[in-house]
Amino acid sequence: MTIRFYMPDTLENWKWPRHLNPHHVQANEASSAWFKGFKAFSPKAQEAFDRCELGLFTSLAYPLYDEERLRSCCDLMNLYFLFDEYSDLASEDEAQLMANIIMDALRNPHTPRPKDEWMVVRSPDSKFWERAIKTASLPSQKRFIETFEPYVQGVVRQAADRDNGHNLTIQEYFEVRRDDIGTMPAFAMLELEMNLPDDAIHHPAIEELSVLATDMILLDNDIVSYNKEQARANDSCNIITILMHQNEVDIQGAMDWIYEHRKELERKFMDIYENKIPKFGEPVDKQLAQYVDGLGNWVRANGQWGFETERYFGKRGAEFQKTRWVKLLPKRDPDEIGHQLVDELEL
Repeated sequence: MTIRFYMPDTLENWKWPRHLNPHHVQANEASSAWFKGFKAFSPKAQEAFDRCELGLFTSLAYPLYDEERLRSCCDLMNLYFLFDEYSDLASEDEAQLMANIIMDALRNPHTPRPKDEWMVVRSPDSKFWERAIKTASLPSQKRFIETFEPYVQGVVRQAADRDNGHNLTIQEYFEVRRDDIGTMPAFAMLELEMNLPDDAIHHPAIEELSVLATDMILLDNDIVSYNKEQARANDSCNIITILMHQNEVDIQGAMDWIYEHRKELERKFMDIYENKIPKFGEPVDKQLAQYVDGLGNWVRANGQWGFETERYFGKRGAEFQKTRWVKLLPKRDPDEIGHQLVDELEL
């Protein structure tokens, strides 16, 4: 029996339209050439990685930046996915070692690295942060480092949960994934040209907007990634699988829960955005308004990219974005799949 399910359109009423940075091609080409210097993947895996089009995602997420700052954001997205791919195959101890190396490199961007270190910091021209801070304000640098530690430790916890066979509850899912999705450092990159004081960025209303945006991004990502993840038996941290187990519902029941919860998140976000943004006086108010709009745009960028990349739906993303109906893929033997970037599944 063929199982089909309907992916809810969570962005049908979202205020922020699709907006692509005009420097997309140049920034992406420079970052891609730099990233390939890592030689992180086999040729086949690198080809699959290229089809993810992370430069497109970055240019949707940061549509207003100049080429140099956009390049820094492209570099970050490439490093995110590199860490994600390798940590997905790592034990807790291995993931912790990677996390320690990354954080030390970020905290000491001008220090030469040992030649036998993990590829993120030992490859030619690998110092992403040393290059990024040239066009980053001091407050944005501070917040990026502050938020990157919880991100890498969230990835380590995910590895620990895999090692221990721990199945997340719905509450644990949001607690863990808010860190390991990496949105908070990415949101700090929205501040590269700003000088927002701590009392503005850490105001309760702004912090709540960041969490709400993150939760919407999490849910939207899990909707589009679920089919391939469940086929690879790599769906234990996907909210759909968690909902199916905890709420004893089928795939469509989980999708329906997500849609209703997503609407409530959107309602709360818009209420704060329209009525509760704090005032500090200029120029902070103007920068804060730009930052908040950046959060809203990030939600759109993530949802849009999910259908424009080939990562989840191959070349049929536009079709699935329109029809929303998906055929459940058959399960694959994990031992036959190998590196998850390489595997090609018929949609």
